[in-house]
Amino acid sequence: MKFVDEAKISIYAGNGGNGCLSFRREKYIPKGGPDGGDGGDGGSIYIEGDDDLNTLIDYRFQPKYRAQNGSSGKGKSCTGAKGEDLVLKVPVGTSIHDLGTEELLGDITADGQQLLIAQGGFHGLGNIRYKSSVNRAPRQTSPGSDGEHREIKLELKVLADIGLLGLPNAGKSTFIRAVSSATPKVADYPFTTLVPNLGVVKVQEHRSFVVADIPGLIGGASEGAGLGIRFLKHLTRCRILLHLVDMAPLDGSDPVENMRSITEELQKFSPTLAQREIWLVLNKVDMLPEDEVEERCQKLVYTLGWKGKIFSMAAISQRGTMLICQHLMERLEEIKVAENADPDLIDAELSEQRKMQAEARERTEELRQRHHEQRLLAKGKAVDSDDDDWDDDDYDVEVEYKE
Repeated sequence: MKFVDEAKISIYAGNGGNGCLSFRREKYIPKGGPDGGDGGDGGSIYIEGDDDLNTLIDYRFQPKYRAQNGSSGKGKSCTGAKGEDLVLKVPVGTSIHDLGTEELLGDITADGQQLLIAQGGFHGLGNIRYKSSVNRAPRQTSPGSDGEHREIKLELKVLADIGLLGLPNAGKSTFIRAVSSATPKVADYPFTTLVPNLGVVKVQEHRSFVVADIPGLIGGASEGAGLGIRFLKHLTRCRILLHLVDMAPLDGSDPVENMRSITEELQKFSPTLAQREIWLVLNKVDMLPEDEVEERCQKLVYTLGWKGKIFSMAAISQRGTMLICQHLMERLEEIKVAENADPDLIDAELSEQRKMQAEARERTEELRQRHHEQRLLAKGKAVDSDDDDWDDDDYDVEVEYKE
């Protein structure tokens, strides 16, 4: 099934009910006072996180949502019924953006979390509200107000603690298969992975983390080449990035230049994302002569001038993989302890994530617009003309969660 990571929808909160104009009329009471009741409030629209969902596909087929209107007031001081609220359920990890103001309305980060997106209209007043000592028979009422209307974009980012970076065939899918139950396709040709995969890595009982494997990056990815530009945004929520480098490339390329190429693409896509904590993982060391492994690894690290953490492994035989996972688990726990002790660190992390997401959206939209203009020019149309063939289906992806 297609996984849709973006959807644009229109939402309409319910209108408030009108106030009622009514006077009490009963036997032997021919001239009773006003008894027109107030209308009911319109229903509001909420977004709610749901752990059972992992796609926004439903919102692609039904793009308009309307909450119930409030009922009008009635005689005998009866208040109109309140409109029922509308709750739209989305996967955890969904961001909500107002397309009109380009404002980030909020992020859904937990199951059951609710976010008010559109406020329902307020009720109108019945004529009983206008009764006074000088106006004993008011004929004044007020209508209910309109509910809020918004054009919003739902944007889903996979929630993972660790993100994998690297060229195609660097061994990312092999690594995630080695440390979790995820089973992404593995083969000896580029772009074997076409969609992100999530794996849950269990280090010990009650100690686990989630790792995200995205399609490999190539030179020019930040300009739209390859598949990476579609999925790099999913790394903005990852705490640590693992940069996997193939130490024995089949094409004979230089591992140092390969790593520099990916680093440059990451920097162009999002400078903030490029500043995240990155660990260097030298993969496929089993393909090197045993007596040259240490020398080649040290030479690569020296040439790069790498100052961060470094690991070597052979993912296909699971050599060194669990050691990396243990260090990752310890580091994630350190981060959690530090944030629990200092809430300001959580605010700083959220602020940094929003900055990365803004950079990712800006870059992605820029490339989409460029692609759209190229399609128009190819058809012989003006760049500013409308094109009904334009859609976002090319950006649908599929994500698989495995424990």
